[in-house]
Amino acid sequence: MASNIGIMDSAYFVGRNEILTWINNRLQLNLSRIEEAASGAVQCQMMDMTYPGVVPMHKVNFDAKTEYDMIQNYKVLQEVFNKLKIEKHLEVNRLVKGRPLDNLEFLQWLKRYCDSVNGGIMNENYNPVERRCKGGKDRYPKGSLKSSKSLQANNIHNLGSGDTVGLNKTSGPKQGKPYAAAGGANSSGEVQALSKEITDLKLSVDLLEKERDFYFAKLRDIEILCQTSELEELPMAVAIKKILYAADAKESPLAEAQEYLYQSMNADEKEAETEETDP
Repeated sequence: MASNIGIMDSAYFVGRNEILTWINNRLQLNLSRIEEAASGAVQCQMMDMTYPGVVPMHKVNFDAKTEYDMIQNYKVLQEVFNKLKIEKHLEVNRLVKGRPLDNLEFLQWLKRYCDSVNGGIMNENYNPVERRCKGGKDRYPKGSLKSSKSLQANNIHNLGSGDTVGLNKTSGPKQGKPYAAAGGANSSGEVQALSKEITDLKLSVDLLEKERDFYFAKLRDIEILCQTSELEELPMAVAIKKILYAADAKESPLAEAQEYLYQSMNADEKEAETEETDP
């Protein structure tokens, strides 16, 4: 299960923009920075979406600004983890500080965990805005209202000629019917074409991710092998680690590794010759 994923897992290579898109699409929010999720409310609702009804949403404060209020949200999240037997330690003191890297790392883990439970498929029956209203208080993050408005605007825009029907209902609904029928047919065809394109893209992404994970696992095995106490000082192991840990993506570290290996081999040969000539 993803609760035990290591720091070298591919989950921690998911970028900031992908994480923000994942949050905004599923929870109908409009976050623009990772630190906006530092209150813990987003994490609570992600778990509520993954396990509907498990999170007491009336206890989650989306308006939390102080560290005290944020800590209360993380207490709710920790209780949910305990209930679901998820072994994940929460670095609450670091998360509530709003540091981008700390929050990004936790959200990367959370995305991997949620995807491992639901296969990365959005729960279409889940209404995130409605769930944020549980407990009798309208607890909307600032971005959620913006997102809802933008979603409404997009829906109106995407209806094409069907817009006329909605706008003219009060003045003459019968006049809009021919346009509605034409607009509906066009929209249906576009939806089917887009659905097929999305399916094809998902298949391509799945194949690429499997290939990436395959080669990443091999690199990780090589790294572990080179770090064993018996081998880590050998010239070949050092040369391999030079390639694995090279920071400059523009220049290949192969030449440097080959040079190091060549020098090490020459040094060993000279040392052996010296031992042979010594009486």
